[in-house]
Amino acid sequence: MSISAEQAQTAVDAMIKATNDAFSDQGVVAESRHKKGGVRKYAYAHLEVPTGIWRKLAKWLRKEQGVDYCSMITGIHYPEKDEEWQVIVHLLRMAVTNPTDEPVVIDASKLSGADVPIEIEIRMSLPSTREPSVPSVADIWVGADWNEKETWDLVGIDFEGHDGMRRVLLPHDTPTGYHPLQKQHKLRYHDFNE
Repeated sequence: MSISAEQAQTAVDAMIKATNDAFSDQGVVAESRHKKGGVRKYAYAHLEVPTGIWRKLAKWLRKEQGVDYCSMITGIHYPEKDEEWQVIVHLLRMAVTNPTDEPVVIDASKLSGADVPIEIEIRMSLPSTREPSVPSVADIWVGADWNEKETWDLVGIDFEGHDGMRRVLLPHDTPTGYHPLQKQHKLRYHDFNE
């Protein structure tokens, strides 16, 4: 079974209100948005977050809002914009509990509050810099570990405090400072040069 659009909207609205109550004075902007593609155009929480409070917000989302899974972290390089770098984090509150010895059947239509699974999108913009970085959250969500390595490897955005940062997709002997998704690197493939 799946939750209804109304359940998703109610759960997202509650998270948006709690986030704005706790962090709006620290520069966080939280709003409800709807998916544009797919069969279900469910609501999700969209948060614009200053990098300086990212770890504080992440810990709060984990502890107070039950956000239990980091599904993706990626970075974007926009050399033509004032906010040259952007980090996007996708989180999920899956509301899955450890199984017990007794079989449990959950009727999704009866879920409410923090038991309703929702998606959260975090966007952090960084100013123009030669060394972009944001705090690591790999110790908060284990799923962030690989994603932070991949983002550093391909885009060059560092994650402060990440233990074991290394190349994961490019060869280990790739030259220092080379991150192929930075815009200053030209595309070369199949005899085509940009």
